[in-house]
Amino acid sequence: MTSQDAIAEAWDELVATARRTAAEGLVVGTSGNVSVRSGDLVLVTPSGVPYDRLGPGDTVAVDLSGRQVAGTLAPTSELPLHLAVYAGTDATAVVHTHAVHATAVSTLVAELPLIHYMAAAIGGPVRVAPYALYGSAELAENVLLALAGRTGCLLQNHGTVTYGTALSQAYDRTAQLEWMCELWLKASALPGREPHLLTGAQLDEVAVKLRGYGPTPR
Repeated sequence: MTSQDAIAEAWDELVATARRTAAEGLVVGTSGNVSVRSGDLVLVTPSGVPYDRLGPGDTVAVDLSGRQVAGTLAPTSELPLHLAVYAGTDATAVVHTHAVHATAVSTLVAELPLIHYMAAAIGGPVRVAPYALYGSAELAENVLLALAGRTGCLLQNHGTVTYGTALSQAYDRTAQLEWMCELWLKASALPGREPHLLTGAQLDEVAVKLRGYGPTPR
């Protein structure tokens, strides 16, 4: 496969993932953004364009410094955040959403309470990055701090960021994070009741077990 073929394939997968965030209610309108790394390039959704209007000829790509090298559409305003995640982690795909339950939780706590063991799949208790103006270097820095030892975090009064080694993995982590936030909101809303939370030790036990999770030959 040539480099151009690889970029075209990565762009198609990026657009499909972006459309999935909208179809499954993780973003509204043109909020949120998706990126994927292909070699020394980062392909990223453009600013302010509905995902259903994007096609093969709309590829937007920047180098690792943020200089646009492909496409006529402007990259997402959250490009500094995406580039910071690539520079500071081993990510090859990043998904940012404004998922409603996760955003609601981000306004209430500094860390998502340990309502479910799947927090271990993100690396541990999910932190909330302090609020900063969208698209700013300050926000990117806050997100990197919240991601230390994690593959996902909440953004205060804003949304979510997750990353992975593939778009499918980054998306799955976003969906899991939104589900855990919805679960905690529903459980904690019952009058006179406090949801049972897991301990750090219980989460560590799950983390060990998850290392062997997945299809294995018999």
